[in-house]
Amino acid sequence: MNQIAAIIGGTGIYALPEMNLKTETVKTPFGEVTLEIAGDIIFLNRHAPEHSIPPHRVNYRANIKALDILGVKRICATFAVGSINKDFELSVPVILDDFIDYSSGRSHTFFNLLEQANGHVDVSKPFCPILSNALESEAKKLSMKIRRGGVYASTNGPRFETPAEIKAYRIMGADVVGMTLCPELPLALELGMSYAGLAFSINWGAGMTSEIELIHEGVDKIKSDMLQTMINTLSATSNGDCQPAPIL
Repeated sequence: MNQIAAIIGGTGIYALPEMNLKTETVKTPFGEVTLEIAGDIIFLNRHAPEHSIPPHRVNYRANIKALDILGVKRICATFAVGSINKDFELSVPVILDDFIDYSSGRSHTFFNLLEQANGHVDVSKPFCPILSNALESEAKKLSMKIRRGGVYASTNGPRFETPAEIKAYRIMGADVVGMTLCPELPLALELGMSYAGLAFSINWGAGMTSEIELIHEGVDKIKSDMLQTMINTLSATSNGDCQPAPIL
C-alpha cells in the first residue's frame, strides 16, 4: 500500500488483528480522537472501547477530521444493520452503493461557512466504486459470501425503528437500516476522502418478524473475514486509484 488509509469499525469490530499496535490521540477543532495504527492502516473504533458511545453521540466531525489530519484519503467502514428487504438475507455482508439520510440533530457538515459559494458536496456516487470493486474481489478470494449493492437508511437511534418506519423506508427504496452512516460518510466526502461501506445484517427490521432477534451463530467468523477483506482492499489500492467527490 502506497499511502496511509483507515478502517472504521462499527458494532462488533473493535480492533485490528495486530499485536504491534500504536495508540495515538489526535487533537482536532471538534475534540480529541484516539486511534490505533498498524503500519499503513489506521483503525478507528466508532463506538469507543466497551461500546460506550451510542450512535447519536458519536463525534463524527472529530473522527473524520482526525483521519484527515493524519493524511487519510481512503476509508473502508463497517456497519451492523437490520435487513428490511426480504432478498437481503441475514449474515451476508453487503457492499453499499447508496443511502437515504433520516438522521437529524447531528453536526453533519464542515461547511458552516461557504467558501466562495463552494461547500455543496456531490454525492451522485457516495461510495467509491474502486474500493467497492476491490472489496468484492478480495471477499471472493476469501470465499466469503457477499452481496454487491444496497441502499442504507440512516436513522438516529439508539432506539430501533417502528414497523411503520421500516415499511416507509422499504417503500422509499432502502434495503438495510442502521444508525451511523450519516453524517460520517458525507463528512468524509467533504474532506476529499474516498469511502466504501460494508454492512452486516444481524436482524430483520421491526414488523418483519414477531419480534427483533439478533443473530449470533457464525458471526465471529464473518466479522473476521470482513476485517481481513478491508485490510486486503486497502493494501490492493492506492489514493491515485480513487477520485474524490466534487465540491460545487
